[in-house]
Amino acid sequence: MSSNGQKEQWGSRYALIVAAIAMAVGTGNIWRFPRVVAAWGGGAFLIAVTVALFLWAIPLLMAEMLLGYRSRLACLGAFRDFMGNKYTWVGAWMALVCCFLTFYYSVVCGWALRYFVYALTGSITPGIDGYAFWNAFLANPVETIGFHFLAVLIVFFIVYRGIKGGLEGVLKVMLPSLFVVLIILGIRAATLPGAAEGLRYLFVPDWSLLTSGRVWLEAFTQVAWSTGAGWGLLLVYATYAREKEDIGLNSAIIGFSDTLAAILAAIVVLCTVFAVSPSIEYAHEALGAGNVGLTFIYVVELLADMPGAVVVAPLFFLALALAGISTFISMIELITAHLMNFGISRQKSAIYGSIACFIFGIPSALSINFLDNQDWAWGVALLVSGLLTAIAMMKYGVEKARAQINETSDLRIGRWWSMVIRIIPFLFIILFGWNVIQSIQWYPDTWWHPFEVFSTGTMIFQWAILFIVVYALNNYFNKKLIAGPMTKKEDIISREPTFKG
Repeated sequence: MSSNGQKEQWGSRYALIVAAIAMAVGTGNIWRFPRVVAAWGGGAFLIAVTVALFLWAIPLLMAEMLLGYRSRLACLGAFRDFMGNKYTWVGAWMALVCCFLTFYYSVVCGWALRYFVYALTGSITPGIDGYAFWNAFLANPVETIGFHFLAVLIVFFIVYRGIKGGLEGVLKVMLPSLFVVLIILGIRAATLPGAAEGLRYLFVPDWSLLTSGRVWLEAFTQVAWSTGAGWGLLLVYATYAREKEDIGLNSAIIGFSDTLAAILAAIVVLCTVFAVSPSIEYAHEALGAGNVGLTFIYVVELLADMPGAVVVAPLFFLALALAGISTFISMIELITAHLMNFGISRQKSAIYGSIACFIFGIPSALSINFLDNQDWAWGVALLVSGLLTAIAMMKYGVEKARAQINETSDLRIGRWWSMVIRIIPFLFIILFGWNVIQSIQWYPDTWWHPFEVFSTGTMIFQWAILFIVVYALNNYFNKKLIAGPMTKKEDIISREPTFKG
């Protein structure tokens, strides 16, 4: 709520779309997408990604937007109003999964800010040992915690000021700036001698790989994590939407814009890797180094040796920082919105949420193994959140939900949406099963261990604790949550009394 008790709103449809795209476009677009598209078929992978947009991301984004738009409440209140008072815990699951992601994502944003400062001050020089440079940074807790704090502080000031005074004004500048920087970097990278090999890896399809199940699994995983579908972030942003928002078209724009940003980032990274690498072996080694290894070790070395490095290196890490901060803003806003739904003012909610993020982010700032463990456990948990979103639509009534989406949409949504929502549980089984199989292959003897970094055991152990907590607190949440516009409507599933905090 604003200071006068009225619900805050985006100033325009453009503001909502910009904010939602900024939410979706994060660090994964810049450091994960380039290596997976190169590894899994280039153009063939892009085809699989497009299919995944229609079979997972865009339908779930529509569902999330409907949940927030009609309930005008964040995750707990939205799932309560759509599914009934017995299912408020579902919204709590989604919200807390995103909270746990936020606690380490802020650390990653701090990394991007630090490397932007490194590049801006000329610390990234030709011949740099990226591995030693990275390890020296990680070994300095003053810097890892300090830049984690800086990232939290920047976002706190934005969220504290509210929708129009903070998020809207900042994101309207931040998102276009990010795309401008990516375009400039893309043009520069694509015009380097030898960059054509990078473009070939990105756009030339290996058609035979379309028959590979692994390509489709990688594509669906990328889309699920990159677009923000199932995170609850778009749900929260939709609570501030004006009347008659086009849910269908907005969701499609968000999904495709996120993919466009990822393709631009892939042009930058792949062209740079293949143009500047001293050998093809080095290029393949860079692409196989994982998210952190590619971005903070190999790309650092390549940017340092690249013509125009004094300009290109700061721009690259500026893009990474902008992408990270824009998503981080939506995460802190999610925490803030939930506290506001319990009757706390925006200013206090922003303070409490930011303090919690800083404190609970410290373990990830001190230990990259802890950060990796949290990324594994809660990153895969996002698939569960997507599943629960689809189940909420089925509980509410898929056709009723589709009709309500179409009430405000110029882009009419056909029965394909209803069909896709119903098959998402089967897609979840495949995607989740694949992650479990991967984990067992990584740890054949200790896959069950709850304290291995990437084990199935650690994932299930942490999920079980979260489920027990949110399920046990279900009635407490109902008693404390404020009422939304749907709460007293005749079509609500639960007929229990409305609780007000």
